[in-house]
Order: sequence, then structure tokens, then C-alpha cells
Amino acid sequence: MIEQNYDAIVVGSGISGGWAAKELAEGGMKVLLLERGENVEHITGYVNALKAPWEIPHRDTLTNLIREEQPVAARDYVIQESNANYWVKDRESPYVEKKPFDWFRGYHVGGRSLMWGRQSYRWNPFDFEANKKEGVGVDWPLRYEDMAPWYDHVESFAGISGSLEGLPQLPDGKFLPPMELNCVEKDVAARIKAHYQDRRRMIIGRVANLTVPHNGRNNCQYRNKCDLGCPFGAYFSTQSSTLPAAVRTGNLTLRPLSIVTRILFDRDRRRATGVEVLDTETRQTTEFRSKVVFLCASAMASAWVLMNSATDVWPGGLGSSSGELGHNIIDHHFRAGAGGEVEGFEDRYVFGRRANGFYIPRFRNLFGDKRDYTRGFGYQGTASRKGWERDVAEVGIGAPLKDALCEPGAWEIGMTAFGEILPNHDNKVELDRTRTDKWGLPILSFDCEIGPNEKRMRVDMANDAAEMLEAAGVRNVKPYDRGYAMGQAIHEMGTARMGHSPKTSVVNKHNQVWDAPNVFVTDGACMASSSCVNPSLTYMAMTARAAAFAIGALRKGDV
Repeated sequence: MIEQNYDAIVVGSGISGGWAAKELAEGGMKVLLLERGENVEHITGYVNALKAPWEIPHRDTLTNLIREEQPVAARDYVIQESNANYWVKDRESPYVEKKPFDWFRGYHVGGRSLMWGRQSYRWNPFDFEANKKEGVGVDWPLRYEDMAPWYDHVESFAGISGSLEGLPQLPDGKFLPPMELNCVEKDVAARIKAHYQDRRRMIIGRVANLTVPHNGRNNCQYRNKCDLGCPFGAYFSTQSSTLPAAVRTGNLTLRPLSIVTRILFDRDRRRATGVEVLDTETRQTTEFRSKVVFLCASAMASAWVLMNSATDVWPGGLGSSSGELGHNIIDHHFRAGAGGEVEGFEDRYVFGRRANGFYIPRFRNLFGDKRDYTRGFGYQGTASRKGWERDVAEVGIGAPLKDALCEPGAWEIGMTAFGEILPNHDNKVELDRTRTDKWGLPILSFDCEIGPNEKRMRVDMANDAAEMLEAAGVRNVKPYDRGYAMGQAIHEMGTARMGHSPKTSVVNKHNQVWDAPNVFVTDGACMASSSCVNPSLTYMAMTARAAAFAIGALRKGDV
């Protein structure tokens, strides 16, 4: 069955897809936004956001059913009883791990924009130049100067709170007032700054939580329940921000429960003509036509769509002519850092539940520093007082124990590094057509791992954290490396990388697929390297930039 035509089809409604829908609709395009999961309405769809822990059936602990249906998410920190409905049921959507890969997915309107960590940092000029200078991967076909106005654009709309620091490795942006470091963090920050003569700096995280009302949304209430959806609209998500803007234009059609199985391709014109959609409930297939297609389904899901498209022309799928589709998977490796105890602040406590932590920008392999690895890392962390869950060794039972647990415990501070992973052609994902998901569709097979460069970096990630905390007077400091598997940071990127040439990359500098220039890939798939900062702000800027180009190209008839 063939449905009506649109100017643009956007596949995926997460951070990138929401931005594509907004920008294209505001540009006068008739837009169809397709989401494979169910609709989650802003405010009313956040079913557990206003519940107390005792109102959750099992007090927000993981049940055996959750562990059985969602074993991947249950491996790590992302899932709890109150937000389990946002994470994919792995039994319905399985995948193959030739090497360990934690693929944390959210199939619903808004995607992982409802559950993301909201840390929002610009890349710096060095990040876009590093591949070329070091001969790693392929050179980015754009530079920081190309991205800066689009960072301005998305920050101004989304609402990013942060402090102006004047650091070349962490460019400042269009910020709302910053959140505040707590008393222990301020003391540790001052000591680190003095000890390292300001070559290392601890700052408040730059986060997509509003500190003042902004664009019709309310400010953060310091509830720290962001992974349940925010009824106040206080953090950036598709539901709170980009989707309402797109709806206001009158140009948007939202269609949930719609799996895009392939991009329709005219082999004579070398252009996409639309997409094929499988209804997840009726199992009926529908074809939607459009002038352009924006793939924003996430790095792996977008690669899946490309691999399953135009296979009569390219056995490896649309965009595979370079041999790079599905290759060069990158992420951020973390779970290495240090923690310790802080004395002298027993009469102080925190204000509310701040939905943010501190950040220490990258300092390795910059400004004359040279290590036995390339690239670098930054730290995220927090200081807090132990709560009632702690052990009280001196009091084991009865009223004295209850009294003791009514008082806050000792102050602790901890941090984990997020390190850059180098692109590597051998780190790949492929279609496994011998196995299928709930809907009879082929599944992905992952084969990737970190290399020697990352392993050498992890030594510094732990030791540098311990050194800084000890220099700041923290007691009982313990470095750690808890191990890492690809995907755990939920920053997966790189399966359809951007580049200068169709021989070595999948998309060009405007995010157009070389093999079909009216197909744009603007999510993590297009990334040619990963920097060491959280990538979502760059996805937003990249998507807005590509949408503006697509609108202009459509009007000129170039696509």
C-alpha cells in the first residue's frame, strides 16, 4: 500500500530525529516523523515521574521478570523498576555479540532523549583536526568554525546551563546560569586549581537542565528523577522541546509503531523515493514517499536500515559502496577513576537533589603534554554524603540504629573518566540474516572492542583521578578500573562515517549519503571520531546544520 507524499521523512524521534523534524517543519517542509515504538505523551506519559519509591510495586528494585525480559539493560546502571518501560525488551529485539557489546535502546517517541544523562559539551577545534594530524581514520570534512553557529543555534533553543570558563579544550557556549558546586566540590576544585596552577580545573557540569524558565518550559526542580520523564519540561527532550515546536508549524505528521524496514531507492535516478514501513501491531507494510529522508534512528539502527536497503544494487546495502558502512564503531570508555572520603564538612549538607555533577575537562596530550597514547579524557563526578543505606558498624540493631541512620553519613567524592576511542575499521556491526526479531526482521551482530591505545589510557584515567584527589586533601583515596565493554557509555557512534570521499566514507560534509544524496544521516552513525565529551549536543548541531542545507537544496532542486 502506498500512502501520501511528504517533502521529508524523518526516521527516529530521539534527539536527532526531534531536531530534524523541528527544523524541516519550521522551514516549510511537510514532514512525516516515524517512530518504531509507542507514543509517550509529554507529562501524561511519564507514569512514574511523580511517584514516591514506596508507590512503585517492588520499591524500584529489579524484578526477576525485568532481568529475564531485559537482560542487557539489567547488566548495568541504566534500568530500574520505575523506568523499565522505557528500555527495550531484548527478547523481542535480540542481537548477536561476537564480543561483548551493551546496546541500551529506548523504542518509543522521544527515544533516549527521555533517559539521557543531559551532559552537553561542544567539541573543540582540536577534535575536528586530530584524525588528519595523526593519520587516524579519515579527516573530518568540516571544522569547529563550521559547527560553531549551529552550536549557538541549538544551545539557544534547548537551554544548556553552564559556566563560562574560557578553556580552549572546552569552548564556551550560549549558557543559562550554571548550577552550583556543593561545598565539598568547591573546596576540592579550589585545591586542584591551585595545585596544578590552573592547568586542571573542576567545574560544574554543562547540562541540558534549565536553571531558569526558558522557551515556555519551567526550571529544574532538583528532583533528580530525569530518567522517568520530566513533567515540568525542565530538561531537553523531544517531548518537551523539539516536538511541540514542530507541531506548532502544522507541517508535522507523527506516526509511532512504525518500523522502517528499508529506504526505497530508484536505481536509475540514484535517489531515494521514500521508505517502507512495517506496522508493529497489524504487521501491514506501507510505503511512504518523500523528496528527502533523514535517518536519525541511532548509530546502529540507522546502519541497519541502510544495510537492508538497495541490496539489489549493493549487496551490503545503501551507502556500502565505500566498504565502510557498519565499520568504525566508536564509543567512550569509562568506569576508571577514583574516590575517597572528605573530612571537615560534617555540619554541611546539599540543597535538593541536583541533577548534575562536576566536570574536569581534558588535560592530557594538550598544550605540550605528551603521553604514550593519543587523545585524552575528561572526568565526571560528584561529592555527596552517605545516606540511610550505609552500614553503621558500631550500631547493628534497634532504635540506636534507626537514630544513627536519621543522620547523614560521611562525605564522599568520586569521579570516572570518559576517554576517547579511536576509530578502527575492524570494529564493526553486520546484518545477521539467519536470525530474526519478533517481527521477522534480520538482527545485528556486533564485533568490536577497545584497542591498545585505550588500554594504555585507562592507566592514567585511574591514576590521575587518585593523584588529583590526594592533592586536594581527600582521605582514603582508591583508584579503580572496573572494566569496560563497548556500548556501556551509551555513546555509540561511527557506523556511517562522514568524510571527503565516497571511496572512504558513507556521508559527505552535509551528511548526505554519497550513494543517494537525498538521504541524510545525522545521528551518531555519521561521526568520524568521538572526542572525549558527551556527543548529543554535537548530534543536535549536526542535524540542524544538515536540515538547513536540505531545505536550501530542495528549494533549488539540487536533491
